[in-house]
Amino acid sequence: MRYITILGATGSIGASTLEVIKLHPDRYKVFAVTAYNQMDRLEQCCLAYNPTIAVVSTPQQARALSNILKSAGLDTEVLYGEEGLIAAASDSQADTVMAAIVGAAGLKPTLAAAKAGKRVLLANKEALVMSGKIFMDAVNSNQAKLLPIDSEHNAVFQSLPAHFDRASPLGVRRILLTASGGPFLNHSEDMLAEVTPDAAVRHPNWVMGRKISVDSASLMNKGLEVIEAHWLFGVPANKIEVIVHPQSIIHSLVEYIDGSVIAELGNPDMRVPIAHALGYPERLTSGADFLDLIRHGKLTFTSPDPNRFPCLNLAYAALNAGGSAPTALNAANEIAVAAFLENRLSFTSIPLLIEDVLDMVSCPEVSTIEEIIEVDAAARHAAMMFIDRATVH
Repeated sequence: MRYITILGATGSIGASTLEVIKLHPDRYKVFAVTAYNQMDRLEQCCLAYNPTIAVVSTPQQARALSNILKSAGLDTEVLYGEEGLIAAASDSQADTVMAAIVGAAGLKPTLAAAKAGKRVLLANKEALVMSGKIFMDAVNSNQAKLLPIDSEHNAVFQSLPAHFDRASPLGVRRILLTASGGPFLNHSEDMLAEVTPDAAVRHPNWVMGRKISVDSASLMNKGLEVIEAHWLFGVPANKIEVIVHPQSIIHSLVEYIDGSVIAELGNPDMRVPIAHALGYPERLTSGADFLDLIRHGKLTFTSPDPNRFPCLNLAYAALNAGGSAPTALNAANEIAVAAFLENRLSFTSIPLLIEDVLDMVSCPEVSTIEEIIEVDAAARHAAMMFIDRATVH
């Protein structure tokens, strides 16, 4: 029996994880669940799975949820805040942590899980984007097991040999990350300037949260995945290529020096990579539909357009710049996306803001989480200044 902590249990990844776990009650027990503000969903989750620990944002939320659960006859301990997240992520009673908190907020608890030597199922790409070397050092020095959940990185993981060594990725010529292109794949630059938040979050293939849906629409999600792939697989930026594949059937590919290309295919359903990581090295039923290639028919591929989607090149530039540039990139993007979703920034201003922040903020080499947090804060401040200027004009 594995005991699972789900960081971000009320989001789309958390919900899919619970669906897979429900199919295998003899193998998995939910130990802890966390949520930021969706208290109704967290309450229902606790009533359904009776976890040992639940974590919320504030002491007020903790008191309210604790009273509800006690009246239902549950003895779930309700914690709150960042300390509560870290405690749940590192508790010795759980062996597996699904890291599915969106954004920089997931960094510290995900790192705590790695330092505690957990089996970390990584859906929070920002942890690696912000603190790549620090995070991977924590994984390696504490004998943690890191399994990628992003469909692209999970596909790469499945396409690599079992003996693959990220410190010396011999035989690998390129990693090819596929991108759906999002809802605006065929929009002109003029059309992109007028898109709305509601249009941006309507992804054609995947069911995702609002922030990651906007990232997919701008291709920044793919840029963050390039940085994540660099740290996960030890491959330099010039050996990681993005190709647009609108059908989202091939989730990524690995090209070898002998000319072979190995890919992972499946329906666009996050229960597939979640089930793979939960069961690894075994295979589990996921509840997803099986792939019918005849029904899908043609699969197409194109190169991303850097003029219409400049966020991808900004991510490559940050990775090549090194230091804490990816930290600043991620912080600027989070602020930009939030402003876009609140109708305070246009879609086409997202890359302009990010580029402005990367030009303004010092991005030195960092060796501690505290230094990363400082760069993150400076980048967020610079991003807010950009928004204030844009609003005035």
